Amino acid sequence: MANAVSNAPDAVTAITHAKQSTLGAVVMGGDYRALGLVRSLGRCGVPVFVINQADQRIAGFSRYASRVLFYPDWEQGDAVDFLLKTGLKYNLNHWLLFPTADDSVRLVSTHHERLSGTFQLTVPPWEILQHAVDKRLMHEIADKVGVNHPKTIYPRSRDDLARSGLTFPVIVKPITREQFNKLTVDKAWPAENMNSLVALYDEACRLLPPEKLMVQEMIPGGGESQFSYAAVCKDGRPLVSLVARRTRQFPIDFGRASTFVETIDEPGVIEPSERLLAAVKYTGLVEVEFKRDPRTGEFKLLDINPRVWGWYSLCETAGVNFAYLLWLLYQGKPLPEVRLRPNVRWMRLTTDLLAAFSEMRHTSLTVREYLRSLRQPRTTAIFSSDDLLPALLEMPLLFFLFVKRLFRGKGI
Repeated sequence: MANAVSNAPDAVTAITHAKQSTLGAVVMGGDYRALGLVRSLGRCGVPVFVINQADQRIAGFSRYASRVLFYPDWEQGDAVDFLLKTGLKYNLNHWLLFPTADDSVRLVSTHHERLSGTFQLTVPPWEILQHAVDKRLMHEIADKVGVNHPKTIYPRSRDDLARSGLTFPVIVKPITREQFNKLTVDKAWPAENMNSLVALYDEACRLLPPEKLMVQEMIPGGGESQFSYAAVCKDGRPLVSLVARRTRQFPIDFGRASTFVETIDEPGVIEPSERLLAAVKYTGLVEVEFKRDPRTGEFKLLDINPRVWGWYSLCETAGVNFAYLLWLLYQGKPLPEVRLRPNVRWMRLTTDLLAAFSEMRHTSLTVREYLRSLRQPRTTAIFSSDDLLPALLEMPLLFFLFVKRLFRGKGI
């Protein structure tokens, strides 16, 4: 199930380590991914500042948030100045800076030199990171080190589609997710034939330039065929890791987010992940996603996520507190031994119910099988017995967000 060096520190040991230094962490985001990060650091005694955003506020309600700030959008022009001024105002010199979404990752990476004068940065500079977030560069690295990935072309025109040689069905995808539009939100558009592909390609070209698009073979299967390798790395060497299966996702075909994940023993994704990360010389938190092709049994590379992932809170329950281990690494402290708990499950209830109902309509999932999947040990995305307020506020916040977007869509 994992490639771990080391027994997760008990609470007393962890807090003792943290209190030896006043250095803390700044979490750039307020969604449920950020919430898992805040809790995993705060439980170990690390002070955590949370920067909420317009539609992301739940992490700021955690009892482990030492201070809550606000910045609306990381793509605004003064985002770097805001971070530097925040560091100066609150004396956050050498605190770890954790971006939690694609836009904040890109911001920190591209302004690495300026920000590193104040913070310790948990993502690499852009010259390294681009090989993880740009699919074309990622595939070039994968080809060099012999890591399988779905057959892919990068068409510059309609003519390239006809010469692709890909077998249908295929999907149209963005090379990166740096822009917000219908395609980047949907993640991929499936095409069953050439006419459908041409129409979707034309629509995609209205949203993104052709050099930002890719067409890829569609690997059969849903979330049950998707696997993730999560790790903390130093210069391309994984220091601690685990493997999970993203059993359910929503939507079920091209999930924007996992809804039910479980740790498993799957060595088939460990070796290619380590080969890939060594080639990139990656340092920091990372999740590498694969899909097992049922036609060949091969694991094929889908994505590299250089940030905290949606099911991150599963890892702490499984015995691997990635963020705290990274905090220790940046303080120059030895990493404690990690002891993994097998077969731990994670779910996000609000979306997993939708995923399960969808699977029951379209696949062979039964109610009995769904209920069996909820057995212990299990953790959730939002609820935690030692930090109740985020769970109590989740539904009111979702309702507020729904109403806000409804009125925004009507121009009110």
